Amino acid sequence: MMELRDPIHGAIEIQPYEIPIIDHPFVQRLRNIKQLGFSELSFPGASHNRYNHSIGAVAVATKAFASIFRRGMLPKVYYDRFLGAVRLAALLHDVGHPPLSHATEFAMPPLCDLSIPCYRGVREGTGRATHEDYTIKIITDSSLSETLVGVIPGILPLHVAALIDIELPLEDDFFHFEGIDYRPLLSQIVSSELDVDRMDYLIRDSYFAGVHYGKFDLPWLISNLGCHIESNRAYLALHQRAIYAVDDFLIARYHMFLMIYFHHRAVVYEEMLKRFFEEGGDAYRLPTDIEVYAKVDDYHLYHHLRSSENPWARRIIERRPFKVFMEVHGKRSDATGIDYDRITAILQENGIVSILASSAGILSKYYAREDAPHAPPIYVFDESPILGKRVVQPLEEATDLFKKYREERQITRIYVDRDDLEKALALFRPSAVAQSVGLEGQQRG
Repeated sequence: MMELRDPIHGAIEIQPYEIPIIDHPFVQRLRNIKQLGFSELSFPGASHNRYNHSIGAVAVATKAFASIFRRGMLPKVYYDRFLGAVRLAALLHDVGHPPLSHATEFAMPPLCDLSIPCYRGVREGTGRATHEDYTIKIITDSSLSETLVGVIPGILPLHVAALIDIELPLEDDFFHFEGIDYRPLLSQIVSSELDVDRMDYLIRDSYFAGVHYGKFDLPWLISNLGCHIESNRAYLALHQRAIYAVDDFLIARYHMFLMIYFHHRAVVYEEMLKRFFEEGGDAYRLPTDIEVYAKVDDYHLYHHLRSSENPWARRIIERRPFKVFMEVHGKRSDATGIDYDRITAILQENGIVSILASSAGILSKYYAREDAPHAPPIYVFDESPILGKRVVQPLEEATDLFKKYREERQITRIYVDRDDLEKALALFRPSAVAQSVGLEGQQRG
């Protein structure tokens, strides 16, 4: 048994069979992938990495699993099998992240170029690959796959991938016990509205960013997790007494997006990096050869940026970001009347280069049902002494938070060079010009 010390969860026990996986280059690579990308430019403490978070997710997953199955629902052989699979899925759930985490996801190649065997006949197309696709590729079709085979009796890489991606088909009964399919529940521990990924990164990001957003009652939430069986399938459930802790958890994440993840400085650096790629990027591309991808991390990208004479690369390296000229907050459906295209056109006509960026955050992607039709439901239960039975309802019916925050919250910004800021402001100070583009009475930089 090995222990890793973590500033969030303390001592985290690592099983002997997990050590070769943790030591594998694909997992060690996560040490060089910043969890929050460019956010450390605004929050200097936020230099933590995906490796820290992945180990933390294992710790939370272990506690969540123990809470759910604390009443002896499973014999030891199945308890150990399911727990081992959940721990591996939690450890590897982010293994496919590109440099600077989400900041370079737009530069990923077409999905078809990755040639993921378990996607054949299930998920094929010409869309852009995501870090989740790279994760599935690494787990099921790379040198890491060979390390995963048999670390738990009977486990295959596809079993681990199937907990990260609920839509992947499984033809065996690895996650079945006494006629019950536990895969939905085990997958929800790793990837759902109440998953251990979010539970860890909210507290971790809040801690390292030095902010109060993102905090919630993790021990109470975990201690009230349970299981609900419906049509011979097991699903994640929560005791009614913890429903306000769930509300707090959801709001904590929502505010982290608006205040930290969508911070204006992080956004403009991402936009400048996007311009670098759009203008050729000196032929820098994220590789489709998965073994080559193991060598691509933040240092790899920054080395390329430092070697480039591209003006956007120079701005990133020399810390010369564009500044906020205007910023508007509101719901996506709000009729602001602002003609952003006209504003950027006026700026361009006056020799001012601008960047238009929009960041949209929503409380839940899982309960916008059209966006996640295959997401297994989460249930809320209450042991009613009056009725003498267990009362169960779907999570979205137990709280009105999803209805209140159903719409996306959008932050739209226009950035210009620091040297052009006063000139840009002067262009729109005449009320007639401001009114013509819908800026009358709006907040500007």
